[in-house]
Amino acid sequence: MEYRKRVAAVYLLGFFVDLVNLFIGNVAFPDIALAFRCDVAALAWVSTAYILGLTVVIPLGNWLAAAYGGKRVFIASLLLFMAGSLGAGLAGSLAQLIAWRALQGLGGGLLIPLGQTMTYRLYQPAERPGLTALILLVGQLAPALSPAVGGLIVDSLGWRWVFFLNLPLAALPLLLACLWLRDERESLPVGRLDWAGLLLGSLALLAVLQGLSELAQPQTWLRGGVALLAGLGLAAAYVRHARRWPQPILRLELLREPLLRSAMLMYLLVPGVFMGVSLVAMLYLQQVLGLAAASAGMLMLPWSLGAFSAISLTGRRYRHWGPRPLLLAGALAQALGFLLLWRVSAAAQMPLLAAAYLLMGLGGTLCSSASQSTAFLRVAPERMGEASALWNINRQVSFCLGMVALSMLLNLLLAWRGVVDPAQPAWREAATEVFHLCFLVAAACMLLPLWLGGRIGNRAVLQLLRQP
Repeated sequence: MEYRKRVAAVYLLGFFVDLVNLFIGNVAFPDIALAFRCDVAALAWVSTAYILGLTVVIPLGNWLAAAYGGKRVFIASLLLFMAGSLGAGLAGSLAQLIAWRALQGLGGGLLIPLGQTMTYRLYQPAERPGLTALILLVGQLAPALSPAVGGLIVDSLGWRWVFFLNLPLAALPLLLACLWLRDERESLPVGRLDWAGLLLGSLALLAVLQGLSELAQPQTWLRGGVALLAGLGLAAAYVRHARRWPQPILRLELLREPLLRSAMLMYLLVPGVFMGVSLVAMLYLQQVLGLAAASAGMLMLPWSLGAFSAISLTGRRYRHWGPRPLLLAGALAQALGFLLLWRVSAAAQMPLLAAAYLLMGLGGTLCSSASQSTAFLRVAPERMGEASALWNINRQVSFCLGMVALSMLLNLLLAWRGVVDPAQPAWREAATEVFHLCFLVAAACMLLPLWLGGRIGNRAVLQLLRQP
């Protein structure tokens, strides 16, 4: 096998493991909530901690690879990820589970950007579309299979085995990385690491997310408001620091490029909102409607069918239509999917649920694939690594903010209606109304990406695509 194919195989396996871990946990949330007796806002941190760990470590990828070599960093990341998975499975409290999930994120955060860099540099530009299609295929296979498999594991073995499953999955890319990857380093000198920028950015993100989470609970709203204001202040401090530091951890001036900025906002508003709706929907289907975890997880199969259709449509028509019609169709399809969830009030309505997830898969993937195809069109080759770091951080933050925002809305509405336990029959009617309102608000949120997609300079993009 060619060396570049070996590198691609290792990268795709690492990518698959990271995505499985991201999507498989949602079906275990009701059992985790029961085991640790926690509310929705606290439960959201099981996913938020993982995504936060992923986000914090992404900017370090280029510097670590230059300092220690891509192979060593990739192997170390997998080992750290496996240690976090083992700890999460053995956690004795919600706080321990959140801490181990953060460690998982720190380990898994480098698998995608580092593996992507190592792979793409070995392929010529004309060969990369085929590689991208393969990456997108793996990207849809993981969310298609992992919730269904996770549901079966939760029903038969318990929620802890959802995390133990990561150990054999990560062992394969670890073994292949040790055997196949060459110990290569960058020829460029390693600059000073922007420790101040890394600290400011990480603390800003943590404080904002903590503030949003605590604002969801009436008894901690004051503490949440203080944390949110502190996070915004730290973010402003990072912006000032980045303007003065010669080599900041993230170059924010890249966001002045309209196509990159619009694509990142579109990803934040469409796939990000879906991650929040996915969490809320799993709680609704299992706690209120009494759907088994395996049956709830199987709904990701129609979602993946919609996603595969979106990938195929984008691949065939993007160069002819440009991004605007794909983005508008995607936001509209996802809004319709949310509205179908709004109409579900019984576990027996599986055809309606399947249609909702099909539309959400179609809409969300149309927006994500068209956004990714548009984001880097005007980025200079020498800035591609920095733009890629911004893109991957935005992707993780969109997932995190979506889950925090929707869980915050759900918790506020449950408190407003006086619902103490949505799983209890006495509160079933009120809980159903609350979940329905969450889905309706999510559908209304799609008005903003519809407006944003309509403002994309479609003619200019088509002119760029037609250039030799």
